[in-house]
Amino acid sequence: MIAWLQLIISIPFLLIGLWTLCCSVLGVFRFKYVLNRMHAAAMGDSLGILFILIGLMILSGFSFGTLKLALIVLFFWVAGPVSSHMIANMEVTVNEELEKECEVPEDGTV
Repeated sequence: MIAWLQLIISIPFLLIGLWTLCCSVLGVFRFKYVLNRMHAAAMGDSLGILFILIGLMILSGFSFGTLKLALIVLFFWVAGPVSSHMIANMEVTVNEELEKECEVPEDGTV
């Protein structure tokens, strides 16, 4: 009975995580500018991995494996945004044609 309940609760988390990762892949292929593609990949990975690992934690029950999955979530949530920020900062610093690739409003507001 408990195993069925764990399965029923974990399936929506796994499906939401899978849907998020699929949307992230779609965003990576559809966006033209590298920073937009990177944003889609970083947000999709963070949220998709979170939901999938929460679903796996529910499915595995309370065990040592659950603690390992929680530590993986913590690592991804700390390392992902930091590495994305570093790559974006490098792109802005190195790209000489940044103004040509970015859309700037006519009135100068952001």
